[in-house]
Amino acid sequence: MTWTLSAFADEAAESCDDQLVALQQAHIHRVDIRMIDGFNIVELPLDHAATIAKKLDDANITVGMFGSPIGKTDITDNLQQDLVRLEHLGKLSSILGCNTVRIFSYFNEQSLASTQREQQSIDRLLHLRDAAGHLGLILYHENEKDIYGDRCERVLKLADKVRDNQAFRLIFDFDNYHIFGEDTWDNWLALQDVTDGFHLKDSDENQQHVPAGQGAGQLRKILTDAQDRGWVGHLALEPHLSYSAAVMATGPSGQVNEALCNVTPDKSFQLAAEAANAMLNEIGVPSV
Repeated sequence: MTWTLSAFADEAAESCDDQLVALQQAHIHRVDIRMIDGFNIVELPLDHAATIAKKLDDANITVGMFGSPIGKTDITDNLQQDLVRLEHLGKLSSILGCNTVRIFSYFNEQSLASTQREQQSIDRLLHLRDAAGHLGLILYHENEKDIYGDRCERVLKLADKVRDNQAFRLIFDFDNYHIFGEDTWDNWLALQDVTDGFHLKDSDENQQHVPAGQGAGQLRKILTDAQDRGWVGHLALEPHLSYSAAVMATGPSGQVNEALCNVTPDKSFQLAAEAANAMLNEIGVPSV
């Protein structure tokens, strides 16, 4: 069995050209586009996307997912903004050959009551799911810290009420669960049947980001079990080893790796890729 590894190459560089160089050096042939050439993916002009598509094709690199910020706003904000963003991604889909979109499930900065927040979050996600279905897109929810779906019990509710394996799926981000204080192995046991993607990101007991498989996120144990179960799905490297401009724009959780604070983003990206590929080879699922 082999898995295809994608990566957030904006953690290596800002420009498309430099991101492609970083991916090629890392022997990774798929990219999750979040920031590129100074544009967030939800704001990337169509004509510029066509230029990027040509460069990707020339480099033999495909797009694994659009790393959008949809759902990374307050639950009381106007949903229309995210629907407009989603519609734009629908237009980018045919240009960049990608129909999968990473999303979130909204913050609660206005401190809505828990039941009200839950219902509004689910209602919004159902609305986004329906819109995505009409656009031919598939949404992948990430368990980001402090959004509604940040902990296992809430993700299980999303699995029950929103996930349909057609237009709405679920990403398991090891580090985000660990930083929230949850046991990643226990979460995997609860979520293994509804996990459609993994984000390879890890941190130690002090919440300092480290290369995948070298921290407290239990990546090796969980990925080995996933491999034994015949799991297939989206696999993306999002290392956060150095706080590049793209990482800082996400409002990252956890702590920067002090040992790498003076290492350039492109170098830390290569270190992250080497560790991820070594771990995947070690557990018997080499990436292609």
